[in-house]
Amino acid sequence: MANTDSNALSRHLSRGLVIPAMPLALDENREWNKRYQRALARYYVEAGAGGIAVGVHSTQFEIREPEHALFEPVLEFCAQSIDDCVEENSNFVRIAGVCGTTEQASREARFASDHGYDAALLSLTALADADDVALIQHCKTIGEIIPLIGFYLQPTIGGRTYEYSFWRRFVEIPSVVAIKVAPFDRYATLEVIRALADSGREDVYLYTGNDDNIIHDLLSTFSFAGKELGFVGGLLGQWAIGTQKAVELLKRIQSGEDSIAECTKANAELTDLNGAIFDPTNGFSGCLSGMNEMLRRDRLLPSHLCLEESEQLSPGQAEELDRVTAAYPHLLDREFIAENLDRWLNE
Repeated sequence: MANTDSNALSRHLSRGLVIPAMPLALDENREWNKRYQRALARYYVEAGAGGIAVGVHSTQFEIREPEHALFEPVLEFCAQSIDDCVEENSNFVRIAGVCGTTEQASREARFASDHGYDAALLSLTALADADDVALIQHCKTIGEIIPLIGFYLQPTIGGRTYEYSFWRRFVEIPSVVAIKVAPFDRYATLEVIRALADSGREDVYLYTGNDDNIIHDLLSTFSFAGKELGFVGGLLGQWAIGTQKAVELLKRIQSGEDSIAECTKANAELTDLNGAIFDPTNGFSGCLSGMNEMLRRDRLLPSHLCLEESEQLSPGQAEELDRVTAAYPHLLDREFIAENLDRWLNE
């Protein structure tokens, strides 16, 4: 299991990829189920995803807690599952979520690199009170171990605000290859893009994580410092659902075959679908359960349960999922999954 070299990784990311954030497969007893975890990996690969992110928010940060001790087993198993169904030397990108203090993040980054992951999606949540100098030093240390994808996580679910000055310094780190921009805030989004433009770097790529405006991000061109930049793809929990349709959508956007009116309509539909799944009405408290429930209904997960018992569907969320499933079947992969599920589960 070999890592992609940095130049090849940069080329892969530049093409614009659909990268689902991997959910965690738990059964009705909240026990990790490898059979379903493998099936999910196969689904994403065969749906045409360009990579998978493992150990991120969708995989549940609690996998790192001593009582669960699942971080290393899940990353190792998912890496092997990907290798089993991806051709050798393919352009598939393996991304590991890395978080915690510098000591913890360094340990996670080394493990990920040793097990074939190409880059780390670096969460800085554990350094909530650190200043820019400390944050940048932390990022440099991890970047000496594995290529970095920056992560602007919205404050509502554990992130923090980062000023332009931080992102301007961050993109100067040589090992940075991309940034997942997910503050759910247009002003904050623009600050990241302006920082990248002002840096002059042309080998760092923007991936949207703004689930409330996915298509709008992908359609937009941003002009700063005489340079035009845009989002090339998405690294999203939303794209863990309807992945094949997401791949088709990104291809249409890249080719320009859909009209602005069609894209605007699709953006509203996708945002409505995401609203039911990720539960912003209730402060995103049902976001993981909502995502898992959608996959459970397709029999890709054995349950919608999370490691923490407090993580549950919000009141009325199941009915909202019923509504959007009926309203937007063209954004989901139900037929594709039904045709292949038995094979994914039993091979």
